[in-house]
Amino acid sequence: MTPAPAYLDHAATTPVRPEVLEAMLPYLTDQGFGNPSSAHRFGRTARAGIEQARREVAQAVGAEPTQVIFTSGGTEADNLGIIGAALAARDRGGQVCAVVSAIEHKAVLAAAHAVCHLGGREVVLPVDHLGQVSLDALDRALADRPALVSIMWVNNEVGVIQPVVEIARRCQAAGVVFHTDAVQAFGKLPVAVGELSCTLLTLSGHKIGAPKGIGALIVRDRKSVEAIIHGGGQQYGIRPGTENVAGAVALGRAALLAAREQPDEAPRLRALRDLLAERLCATVPDLVVNA
Repeated sequence: MTPAPAYLDHAATTPVRPEVLEAMLPYLTDQGFGNPSSAHRFGRTARAGIEQARREVAQAVGAEPTQVIFTSGGTEADNLGIIGAALAARDRGGQVCAVVSAIEHKAVLAAAHAVCHLGGREVVLPVDHLGQVSLDALDRALADRPALVSIMWVNNEVGVIQPVVEIARRCQAAGVVFHTDAVQAFGKLPVAVGELSCTLLTLSGHKIGAPKGIGALIVRDRKSVEAIIHGGGQQYGIRPGTENVAGAVALGRAALLAAREQPDEAPRLRALRDLLAERLCATVPDLVVNA
């Protein structure tokens, strides 16, 4: 009998957790299917689900509920953060420039390149042989007062952890918006936006046991971004459109679970990773562990 395949690609996506599925199902059926913008009972039930999810995500990352903006996923959140910050800077008469590292997720690199179509420019910071961003290059870029800096917390390919606390400190000192894609960090590292002092932070549901199609951008200063899509004014006008209630509920529950389990889960996964690396290095000559 052929053994069942082992799924070892959780950095790409995760199965939906049973607790998350249980939480979201009522909002896919006759209990909570309403439009959260409607004033009747069905709408109020849906609105209550959205607001509870907002509180849960906020609790998980140390933010305020009003700072949680639900999106269709990490890609949209990255685009909203980067292009939205560039638009806000343009309206203020500031530099329409996005600074990113050379090894960002495609969503960040493409969004930064799109800033050029707004009449702005992009600056790509080099990294060293370990994938660490050059802080000297960052300082030079900050001297020009760009619209924003976007550096991912944990790289999705090689796992390198960037010094985001120090990057945030330098951006804050320069008065520059700092966005970090924390999609691969959340659930593996402690995430507290207040301690990090970032302006914008991206989360994605399907990396932490929620379904695909839901994410969030934490916006700590609403003046830092402008909407990149336009509609009915939901979510403070930053991300209009009828909210994905079931998805938001799923993200809220998954985020709470990930944050609660992180202190125990991180060392467990680290031990498994170290064991795998040790055995591979003992088996494969000249193997190089990247991160």
